[in-house]
Amino acid sequence: MTQLFILLAQSVTGAVITIVALLLIAAIIGYFTAWLYAKSVYTPIIKGLETDRENLNKEVEGLNDDIRKLNVKIEKLNEKAGKLEEEIAEKDKEIKRLKKPKK
Repeated sequence: MTQLFILLAQSVTGAVITIVALLLIAAIIGYFTAWLYAKSVYTPIIKGLETDRENLNKEVEGLNDDIRKLNVKIEKLNEKAGKLEEEIAEKDKEIKRLKKPKK
């Protein structure tokens, strides 16, 4: 068994296999380290952004409720304006009728 390792260590193929294996191990360690670093740095940022998004969604819901209430108020005011316009039209008719001289 030790003779096999000695032969591999002395040959070019053995050196290539050793280098490739060490590069793979280094890549795995680098990837894992980068993943842990990114997780530790970006997790708090992501949580903060999620809370901001939730707060903004609540504000949007509140503003939508305000819009609905204002639309109802606008409809009521439009109805009231229509009634007042009808009343003005009636008063104008009455004024014209009263202005006509009786014969």
